[in-house]
Amino acid sequence: MEALPVVETKSLSRYFKGVVALNDVSVSISAGEVVGLVGDNGAGKSTLVKILSGDLEPSAGQVLIDGEEVHFRHPRDAKKRQIETIYQDLALCENLDIMENVFLGHESYRNPLLRLLDRRRMYRETSQLLEELAIRVPSTRELVMNLSGGQRQATALARVAKAGARLIILDEPTAALGVNETRNLLDLVMRFKAQGRTIIIISHEMRDVFEVTDRIIVLKRGELVADKLTFETDPDEIVRYIIRGRD
Repeated sequence: MEALPVVETKSLSRYFKGVVALNDVSVSISAGEVVGLVGDNGAGKSTLVKILSGDLEPSAGQVLIDGEEVHFRHPRDAKKRQIETIYQDLALCENLDIMENVFLGHESYRNPLLRLLDRRRMYRETSQLLEELAIRVPSTRELVMNLSGGQRQATALARVAKAGARLIILDEPTAALGVNETRNLLDLVMRFKAQGRTIIIISHEMRDVFEVTDRIIVLKRGELVADKLTFETDPDEIVRYIIRGRD
């Protein structure tokens, strides 16, 4: 029996006061796939992601998770279905250390009634998680404000891994990174894939998209104009779809 897609949209549309931001978009993404979502500004990428992450409700159409129709009215609804989105600002707490960010909202307690945190356990589990993901940081006690861009990205990814994310949406993850940090981030994406996690990457960096994705979805003016297996296309063709739309 064929496995159900992790996430599927059927004829998804979203309107804003007469403006069509997304029009009749149907996509299907399977477990363990890395999918690139590309298109110019205003193509509908952010709208689609906000619907999948619970920030927006669709005007029409369906979202299905594991074959079941869902209605997300708040980001916490998406989180309950193990969907996590990492936007460009990363939403990390600068004045907290790495462990405190990884466990934020998922703290362990020595005494839940007295709200006594089990910090020793959390530091140990954070170290184990970072080791499993091959993430290198100076110390789990390092404040986020002292981390490089790549280390911040890695911390955000460790946080969603700790939360048990099955579908991870990355918004321009390499945009502010140097060559070495981009390499480390892409390697981390592939480790997530090896764990069976599903990843959607929004990016303008074609080299990064082609390196790690299995499939590339192109949106233009709110419509799906291409859905191509990465090995069957090339950057020039994808750029043509971004500029011209459907042939």
